[in-house]
Amino acid sequence: MRKAYGLTIAQTVEDACDPARMALLIYDMQAGIVEQLPEGKRILDACVRLREAARASGFRVFYTRHMSLPVAAAGVSQLRTAMLWQHVDDPGQVRSAFPQGSPQYQLVPELTPGPDEVVFDKITMSAFAATPLDIALRDCGIDAFAIAGIALEVGIEPTVRHAMDLGYLPIVVTDACGTGNPEAGERSLATLAFTGGSLTTDTAALSSLIAQH
Repeated sequence: MRKAYGLTIAQTVEDACDPARMALLIYDMQAGIVEQLPEGKRILDACVRLREAARASGFRVFYTRHMSLPVAAAGVSQLRTAMLWQHVDDPGQVRSAFPQGSPQYQLVPELTPGPDEVVFDKITMSAFAATPLDIALRDCGIDAFAIAGIALEVGIEPTVRHAMDLGYLPIVVTDACGTGNPEAGERSLATLAFTGGSLTTDTAALSSLIAQH
């Protein structure tokens, strides 16, 4: 931890791990996403462990949930992305993959939010795009967060990069982040390491630090 110009500059996970300044963000741990990954159960267990540690020590917990708009209400970028992910060339063949309220859209039961925890729905990859997350964190004095969930190469990396531009210190819990494509996931971690501005840790180390508060 360094201090300069009236500022306190966190440099390590230990510096940031304080319930007054760090939150836990659980990214898109939805039934229809977790079941797609062979490692889904392992990632779920890690997220539950982190969440329980955060709850026990008074760290705020936020969740994101991906939502698909009805096809007729989707715009150009939404349709283009859906066509790519669903491997169709005709927008008329696109289906709403995660419609609000559907079984696949719901968070897995093991990660049902508590009464003091918040879920933000989004239609973007970055959890900060068009959601109240930034306002909610800043209003609580939060300037760092640990992130876990699925998928590292699709939504977690964009969230981390966006967070850095907003002035946050993101901490990627690497063994609690699932990947649909392991090679792409490794590239995401390498890119974030090269860029700088974020940190990495693992579930055991972070849970231990959280428990000290």
